[in-house]
Amino acid sequence: MVSSRFLTKSRFKLAAECPTKLFYTGKPQLYQNLKQEDSFLAMLADGGYQVGELAKCFYPHGVEISSPHNAEAEAHTSEWLKQDKVVLFEPAIRFQDCFVRVDILVKDGNHFQLIEVKAKSYNSSNPQIVGANGDLLSGMRPYIEDVAFQAHVLRGALATLCPGAQVKSYLMMPDKSAKAAVGGLNQLFKIERANGHSKVTASASAKQVAQQLASTPGTLPLLALVPVDEYVDRVMQQGVHYMSFKAPLPQLATQWAEAYKHDRKIPPMPGKHCGKCEFKTRPGDGLLSGFEECWQQKYGLSASQLAEGTVLDIYNFRRKDQLIAAGTVLLSKASGSIEVVDARPELSLSERQHMQVKGIPSEEDRGGYWLADGVMRQAMCTWRYPYHFIDFETSTVAIPFHKGMRPYEPVAFQFSHHVMHSDGSVAHVDEFLLTDPVVFPNFEFARALKRALEGDEGSVLMWSSHENTILNKIVGQLEGCLEGSVYGGSVSGASEGGAPDDALELIEFMRTLISGGSRAMVDLCVLSRKAYFADGIKGSSSIKKVLPSVMKWSGVLKGVYSGSVYGSSIPSKNFKNFAWWVPNDADPSVPLEPYDLLRLEAEDLLGEAVRGGEDPDVLAITEGGAAATAYARLQFEDVDDLERRMIREALLRYCELDTLAMVMIVQAWQEAV
Repeated sequence: MVSSRFLTKSRFKLAAECPTKLFYTGKPQLYQNLKQEDSFLAMLADGGYQVGELAKCFYPHGVEISSPHNAEAEAHTSEWLKQDKVVLFEPAIRFQDCFVRVDILVKDGNHFQLIEVKAKSYNSSNPQIVGANGDLLSGMRPYIEDVAFQAHVLRGALATLCPGAQVKSYLMMPDKSAKAAVGGLNQLFKIERANGHSKVTASASAKQVAQQLASTPGTLPLLALVPVDEYVDRVMQQGVHYMSFKAPLPQLATQWAEAYKHDRKIPPMPGKHCGKCEFKTRPGDGLLSGFEECWQQKYGLSASQLAEGTVLDIYNFRRKDQLIAAGTVLLSKASGSIEVVDARPELSLSERQHMQVKGIPSEEDRGGYWLADGVMRQAMCTWRYPYHFIDFETSTVAIPFHKGMRPYEPVAFQFSHHVMHSDGSVAHVDEFLLTDPVVFPNFEFARALKRALEGDEGSVLMWSSHENTILNKIVGQLEGCLEGSVYGGSVSGASEGGAPDDALELIEFMRTLISGGSRAMVDLCVLSRKAYFADGIKGSSSIKKVLPSVMKWSGVLKGVYSGSVYGSSIPSKNFKNFAWWVPNDADPSVPLEPYDLLRLEAEDLLGEAVRGGEDPDVLAITEGGAAATAYARLQFEDVDDLERRMIREALLRYCELDTLAMVMIVQAWQEAV
């Protein structure tokens, strides 16, 4: 019997990151894999599955090798390859102990095209594959190595199946230079769910639309076919960047395939890459941690020592590999390796790193946090009441939903808006959510934001520069409309193909908010980075780290939000009589994290059957990636009215919490200064 333990595309990619992972993968009963459960959702959020289906539509006579069983799929592939001309989708190719399912394989006599379809963005007008140093760009290298591995397997197999065969390799990727010549592409590739499995299927008209995209005069097809043979040959000869050294791809493929076949662990080589290891456990999951096993094996550390922190935890520290190579792996041993640059009164990056390692100096410790009073006061003195807190939810997908859009051009589908007045009163006053799959939302979004913020000159506060970026993009889209571009087919206030009647007003309004404008938005994340540090946030200024930290020490937040006042005396559009300061059973003096409260309300994620919670028809969405995925479901999937309502309500609750989080952080900072 032929061994079924093959080195596949996904396992090769895993090994290229760290070959020790081959020992942990495929053992769900033993080792936790944090990425496993997220892979479908991530591909759904950026439209990766739809890219694969669209690519097939460009080859209308292609044959799908659909069998999930390796041996059967390999036999079917061999039969089809006996034909002189054929296009195969997902053909099964085996060479020695390596096995791949090629996305698209085109055979024309003795000539073969190997096409790997990726959702990676590409710009045909400014292709960037090789950097200034002549090496492959880090963002492109994994994709080239993936194609090179498949070419290695295909060439090896064809040496027997088709002697003298010539193989040319390609990447097919969304082309950011192209604009969608038609709208409604999201309606052509639908998600179907059955028996716990999900798949994307193309509609009957998808092939016709693909041909239209490929043949429309004066336009580029949305997917670029990029020849990569010269880069594949380079990887074959010069090698795969495997940890700290290179080795020729065929050599590594043989080594890795042999190790996986015999279930032999390749000795770990710890480095900064371990920080992204997916083989880590969650509390109480009862599974083993591959990460802990590697570091225990290499350094003899106990699980409790690792739990206290390693140099991997140091925020934005570039010398992790040097420390690890020198054997300095525990966080507590790393303080002497950080050269502190004093930037007082602001907090420098090195000071933040040093406090993370050594702790907050006792004379500056306010009870688990550090704060630059002067910096915070000076910033707040420039703000004008009423304060407007805003947060946007956006989607950037590989296949644009609307006519005139480019791949990965952002769609702004939601915002939330809280207001704080000079007397301290707070209210959730506005929100916007447009999820209709055939309506281009960006201009309606801008209109709603204008209505929400006009009427006073109060400061507008955001967390991170994302909102700035999105407004700049919408301004650019409106300017494009004024020059004759088309966005979507349902632009209110304009005829088909024209600019909205209020385009100039919207542009003028948004420019006041963008950096340099008369009402430029205040980035609270920047302020946090300069003026705030707390135990437990690992140096981060993420809102989901900062909020739990201020809730631990703020008496104001405990006093206000421990009662069920949110959605009663504090107006809310999506919560009723809700308490945000809820004691943790493990330590009643510490509150549960607010984003976790959404999880406790209902089962995560996105429209699956809900178990528990007071309201069985409420979902929990607790982070931006999940919000983008939820929006993608409403674009790509036929959901019933109940499920659509559940997803919309979950989106509204999540976005509202994001702006409330900003309110609570500012309330705590005001208390502190």
